[in-house]
Amino acid sequence: MKHEDNPKSIKYYVKRFLLNNQGRFQGKRIVDFPAGNGVTSRLLKEIGAEPLAFDLFPEYFDVENMECERANVKKGIPLEDKSAEGFICQEGIEHFSDQFEALKEFNRVLKERGMLLITTPNYSSIRARLSYLLGESERSGSKMPPNELDSIWMSQQEITSEIYFGHLFLTGIQKLRVLAKLAGFKVKKVYVTHIKPSSLVFFPLFYPFILFSNWLAYQKNMRKNRDYDRAAKKAVYGEMLKLAISPKILLSRNLMVEFVKEQDHQEVSRTLKSRHKEFGIT
Repeated sequence: MKHEDNPKSIKYYVKRFLLNNQGRFQGKRIVDFPAGNGVTSRLLKEIGAEPLAFDLFPEYFDVENMECERANVKKGIPLEDKSAEGFICQEGIEHFSDQFEALKEFNRVLKERGMLLITTPNYSSIRARLSYLLGESERSGSKMPPNELDSIWMSQQEITSEIYFGHLFLTGIQKLRVLAKLAGFKVKKVYVTHIKPSSLVFFPLFYPFILFSNWLAYQKNMRKNRDYDRAAKKAVYGEMLKLAISPKILLSRNLMVEFVKEQDHQEVSRTLKSRHKEFGIT
C-alpha cells in the first residue's frame, strides 16, 4: 500500500486535504518544501496546481517529468517575494534548528492571504507528553532522547555543509501557534490525523486534569496581565485554551495545521510590546 493511501501515514491526510480543496489550488503556485520523494508535488500536479518543489537533498525526489530544486531554508528559498499562493511544509519543521526564521521565510514567499499547511509529529498529544515525562523521548521505551548518534539523519559535506537533523526540534501546538503568529500567520484550522490507541486509553484519566489546569492558567492570566485590555487577552488566551483542551490535538499522532497569512512578518515586529522595560527607561 502506498503511504498516501495508508490511514496511519500523514501523507494520507495531506492527500485527503488536497483532494477536498482542489478547487482552491487549481492553477495556483504551491510550494512543496521539503519535497522528499515528491509524493505531495505529484498530487498537487494531479489536482491542477503548479507545484514548486524544493528540498535540501533533491536527490531523493523521484517524480517523472518534474524537477526539485535544492534549497536551504537558512539561506532562503529561491523564489521572489509574494510569488506563491500556498506553501506545504510536510514533516519538515521538526528538522529546522530555527523554526521562527523558517516561518518568516515561508511568509516572505507567500502572497497576501496565502495558505500555509504544516504537518509535524504531535508533541502535544497525551502519548508524547507521557513519553517526555518518562524518558524525555519522542517514544519512551523504544527511542532514546535526541542525541548525536541517532539524530543526524544526513550529513553529506560534499553536497552541502548543512546537516539534516532528525526529530531534534519537535514542537507542540502552542509553540507552533505563537511562532507562526509572530511570523505573520494565524491558525485557520487544525485537522484530525491518525489517533494513537495509547493516547485514547489515557484520555479519560488525564483529560480532567488537563481541562482544569489550563482553565486555571487562563483565569489567572486574564486577571494578572495588566498590559493589555480584556478583549486582547481574551482573544489570545482563549485561542490558546481551546488548543490546549482540544481532544483532536490530544489524541492525534501528527499535528496538521492550516494557517493563513494575515500580514507580512515585518509588520508584526513593529507592533510588538516588550514585557520588560526598554533600554534607558527607569
